[in-house]
Amino acid sequence: MTEDRKLLQPFSTVVSVALHLLIVALSVGVISKFISGGWGAGDLCVVDTSASSSTTPIGFVPEQGASVDSVPRYCVEDPSSYQRLLDQLDRLPFLLLLIVVLFVLNRLLQGAARDGIYTLQTASRLRLLGWLLLVGSLAAEVVQANAEAALIATLAESKIFSAASWLGVWTPPYLALLTALGLLTFARITRAGTAMREDLQGVV
Repeated sequence: MTEDRKLLQPFSTVVSVALHLLIVALSVGVISKFISGGWGAGDLCVVDTSASSSTTPIGFVPEQGASVDSVPRYCVEDPSSYQRLLDQLDRLPFLLLLIVVLFVLNRLLQGAARDGIYTLQTASRLRLLGWLLLVGSLAAEVVQANAEAALIATLAESKIFSAASWLGVWTPPYLALLTALGLLTFARITRAGTAMREDLQGVV
């Protein structure tokens, strides 16, 4: 499988290094938080991207013929535990998705280098990665949008948490969805290529 291993380079090495660096960085961050007692400390701010005002903010002067809008940014000096939780739910989903995707991708590349690219195992792992990215990106975006809308509702009197409020801040992950569909397609291609290769080996 030496040729297959060469074909997967340098991508395989980059993914492996990125995964290990990310794990180390997260570990160092968690340890430093525990040592410094930084959990739940400091101000909390969130930008309401679903709202804007035509009032020109002081200090931002547009060029001739241009205009500038105001977007509210709510901050609280002593947030509650519930607000802290919502803030973390607004940040963590895509970070967790990134870690899981890198882990599965690393296993896919290592398995392909060891067992070969055109194998049923590689096709199955590629299919798993596609479904993980498809479902995971949608779930992460929904959780993030709900957390952001709920947090804004606790900081703004004019806001309530509802389906309309989280849909207002929800952004469909188009790139992740297209990538996931591409992975699922390549999984089918790999499976078909594996079958053709086995048939040719049988003929020979």
